Amino acid sequence: MNNETQVQPESWNFEYTYRTLPEIFYRDQKPDVPALPEMVILNEPLAVELGLKPSQIERAERMLSGAVVPDDARPLSQAYAGFQYGHFTMLGDGRAVLLGEYITPDKRRVDIQLKGSGRTPFSRGGDGFAALLPMLREYIISEAMAALGIPTTRSLAVIRTGRDIVRETILPGAVLTRVAASHIRVGTFNFASQFGTKSDVQKLADYCIHRHFPHIETYERGTPERYNAFFLEVARLQAALIAGWQLVGFIHGVMNTDNMAISGETIDYGPCAFMDTYDPDTVFSSIDRYGRYCYKNQPGIGVWNLSRFVETLLPLLHDEQDAAIKIAEAGIDVYRKYYQECWLNGMRAKLGLSNAEDQDEALANNLLALMEKHKLDYTNTFRSLIPWNNVSHLHKLSGFADWNKHWQSRLARHGQTPEEIALTMGRSNPAVIPRNHRVEGALCAAGNGDLSVMEKLLAVLGKPFEESAEYSIPPEPSAARYVTYCGT
Repeated sequence: MNNETQVQPESWNFEYTYRTLPEIFYRDQKPDVPALPEMVILNEPLAVELGLKPSQIERAERMLSGAVVPDDARPLSQAYAGFQYGHFTMLGDGRAVLLGEYITPDKRRVDIQLKGSGRTPFSRGGDGFAALLPMLREYIISEAMAALGIPTTRSLAVIRTGRDIVRETILPGAVLTRVAASHIRVGTFNFASQFGTKSDVQKLADYCIHRHFPHIETYERGTPERYNAFFLEVARLQAALIAGWQLVGFIHGVMNTDNMAISGETIDYGPCAFMDTYDPDTVFSSIDRYGRYCYKNQPGIGVWNLSRFVETLLPLLHDEQDAAIKIAEAGIDVYRKYYQECWLNGMRAKLGLSNAEDQDEALANNLLALMEKHKLDYTNTFRSLIPWNNVSHLHKLSGFADWNKHWQSRLARHGQTPEEIALTMGRSNPAVIPRNHRVEGALCAAGNGDLSVMEKLLAVLGKPFEESAEYSIPPEPSAARYVTYCGT
């Protein structure tokens, strides 16, 4: 590839405001040079959204894989810690490099990160590389989440490195180019609190406020009101995010504090998956043996993670610890109330309701109880309730007729036409999700060199509220539990 076909560095408009933080928060780190980079998949719609010409990106696989770094680039790896399954651990970008902060034409600032780009000072004995299929899996799931309207990091490209990596077997290596509002995590604050000073925590908080919540800049730096407002913003974002997960049946799988982004985006797609049959105890992760991060526990884990977050802010909330703790507890209550509000409003929309009654929560929970009792498909059951769809299979189930009577009575009091109800429900209940058997089928084909299965799946997932008889079919019943693994 000659110089004429490479994207010029200035076209990326990279900045490095993260480097204004104390040096404990990062290390200088260039990505490993791949042996033979080859574009596997490019997210052209995202490239256009970012203001980049697809033709430029297509000729830039060497840069997006780390083979070529612009002369004025100052890539780095970020330091962070995290409570993993409840236990504090020092972490950091063990296989990722922040290439730069890209400024879009509409003045948005986004991180461009290379995942799987080699060893860093935080690799802890790992090789820093990533295998092709887990990177394609993150591409599929993250783009499906974006289409569903759930805040998420995005995948710009997956590029083969031409390097084989050693896991249980020999696997082809790849780099995922990830786009995020930022990669600052609750774990970044855990790190600052454990290994830095109060000043370091405050500087990190001030940086996050300036970058993500500029309206809070009206509060003077150093004042408790400023950092309480910051905590409340993060708490509300997490409440809305996790409610969004619950409403579509998404199970993150590894909700450690290092996988909780301050920006409120879903980040780090490891052992995640979508639920087929409704079961609140559903867990997919191979290492989550006790169900800590199962579906029903996700809202509560949000409380636990936010508690670990606000602990780092206590010195900024009040000079007296007892008073600071009371402020923090009030903030946690804001999360709980806002989560319930987001979830219940989402459930109302899924049931075709656009106003509120006190009995709505019971109506939703009673339906979920029926779904659990009869082992119904979560996505398809809600979709089948849309007016004019066939619900005859539901009427045969014990308890459904009584629930339906209450629902129909509630809809009648609502005062909307069937057409209006159907429109609300159609916009709130996806027809297709990245079902596990479909994702696995796409990855299996990709592993054999056939990307057409994945491309077709991505096209359908890009329009999740449009009917698809083929892709809405649940998997065949199996005695074996579907298991996912942390990305390799």
